[in-house]
Amino acid sequence: MQKPLLTGKFFIRIILVIIGALIFAVGLELFLVPNQVMDGGIVGISIMASHILGVPSGVFIFTINLPFLYLGYKQIGKTFAITTAVGITVLSVATIYLHQLEPFTTDVLLATVFGGIILGVGVGIVIRFGGSLDGTEILAILFTKRLPFSVGEIIMYVNLLIFTAAGFVFTWEQAMYSVIAYYIAAKMIDIVVEGLNESKSVHIISDHADIIGQAIIDRLGRGVTYLNGQGAYTGDDKKVIFTVVTRIEEAKLKSIVQELDPNAFMSISNAAEVSGGRFKKKDIH
Repeated sequence: MQKPLLTGKFFIRIILVIIGALIFAVGLELFLVPNQVMDGGIVGISIMASHILGVPSGVFIFTINLPFLYLGYKQIGKTFAITTAVGITVLSVATIYLHQLEPFTTDVLLATVFGGIILGVGVGIVIRFGGSLDGTEILAILFTKRLPFSVGEIIMYVNLLIFTAAGFVFTWEQAMYSVIAYYIAAKMIDIVVEGLNESKSVHIISDHADIIGQAIIDRLGRGVTYLNGQGAYTGDDKKVIFTVVTRIEEAKLKSIVQELDPNAFMSISNAAEVSGGRFKKKDIH
């Protein structure tokens, strides 16, 4: 029987995702967009569409992300879908409101640097608490199971196309500033989530190892290996679960283990390199 979603921890998670989305919106609308500097992914596509059609970018951010929200719900889980839906909704509304305000600076270099930092902090908070603000990451996670590329590589290729398009929509100079802002944001995300961009190797020791292992297979779609262990103090034989997950799946994995065995011991560490199986290439760049 699954635990209800409306718990204190889940409520705190939603609040933090909202804060992250608001921070992201500030960086976008009060720094980058007024200076025609953009982010990657669906947000970048939305900014270009807004510039061409004269419709607020928040409208595009919300509508384009809808199909990816559905994919996230089907492939990753209800909790992820709800937190992501909240984050995207808040981001969309906030960008429409903030677009009416005066920017903090009209110096393009300052806007690029500080906008990138603020964007990275906002996205990092959202990712750290189990959500996402951009459907391209969800799409990349699904594609990486079928293609010999990591999540990071697929996102990089998609953004390369988006920034190239930005050169035609704005100017090549603005497109280059956009690449700088995106790079700074990516580094800030790494700092905020403490290397969450890497794959995670996980060891779990539990008296309900079989149940947890099957749940990981069924609900995350990740392979599981059982290792034989022995408690040094008690001498009891223990079954140890070993698995590797992506950064966006870590919060869901913790939720599964907490739900099935609150007393389970779990060790999570960054994987410097993962190859073979579902992970075809490095997940570290």
